[in-house]
Amino acid sequence: MNETTPAVRAEGLVKNFGAQRAVDHVDLEIRQGQVFGVLGPNGAGKTTMLKMLATLLPIDGGRGEIFGHDVRREPHLVRQLLGVTGQYASVDENLTATENLLLFARLQGIPKPKARSTAATLLEQFDLTEAASKPISRFSGGMRRRLDLAASLITRPPLIFLDEPTTGLDPRTRGQMWDTIRDLVANGCTVLLTTQYLDEADQLADRIAVIDHGVKVAEGTSDELKASVGLSTLTLSLVDPGQIPAAAEIAARLLGEQPTLSPESRRLSLPLERSEQAVDVLVTLRDRGIAVDSVNVAKPSLDEVFMVLTGHGATSDDDQPDTASTELEAVR
Repeated sequence: MNETTPAVRAEGLVKNFGAQRAVDHVDLEIRQGQVFGVLGPNGAGKTTMLKMLATLLPIDGGRGEIFGHDVRREPHLVRQLLGVTGQYASVDENLTATENLLLFARLQGIPKPKARSTAATLLEQFDLTEAASKPISRFSGGMRRRLDLAASLITRPPLIFLDEPTTGLDPRTRGQMWDTIRDLVANGCTVLLTTQYLDEADQLADRIAVIDHGVKVAEGTSDELKASVGLSTLTLSLVDPGQIPAAAEIAARLLGEQPTLSPESRRLSLPLERSEQAVDVLVTLRDRGIAVDSVNVAKPSLDEVFMVLTGHGATSDDDQPDTASTELEAVR
């Protein structure tokens, strides 16, 4: 496999459900070895797009490639190159963890001795060895998600699709899943991750595409997206609130922008075109005898990015589930 070939390339992807366009001419290019995040609320079209690339839904317009192989013309080969974990665990409640992995391995044509060794290795990798003989009905949500991810790795595919892998998990278990995803990439996998969690995209993704109402509205690194919608902000708290007017005058002269004042909290906030401008302000205040109690320089959050790009937050009470309902686990 040529290392320069994109793991995923999509050009003008379109998916219609009757009169509704769920995916509207989306372009993506994901390099090998990346975690690529697709960020958007429920109903944005993230899962529908992923299903088209996984050969689970027909492509109505445009084209998709997995490691250079056309999704429509070579679906069987594409399925051999990827593993998929959907939003809901696909494991059998009546089987143990080991039995579930053995079942998936045998269904994919792996001989019984190798299936057993593969299952044991995956259980150890995902910290499930002690629960190997327990029925899935006794597993926590986090354990189920880890087992589901282990099942998608039975054939060691070079590309993993993770559709909202931490939905419904507690913060500790989410952190464990994040570590698992990082380990996958460290061991040579490429990961396409859909999520509605802003912090998840910020923590994991090398690049992020923002999807809203089926349209890709932005793409870039986390820092690029933040820089595209606003400036950094310098927030200063002064020892003497009586010096706030003088500090504001100095800041306005240096930066060409009027700061936001909060005299009751001894604080002023200054927009920065460049983070290093904070040093100019602090040095000048020190030279003028204005004592600073605390300093903070902050970039816009991804939440602010999403609000600017879409006009609403990444989650809302009126979000609807993704239109397509086919289970992603069928790719296995």
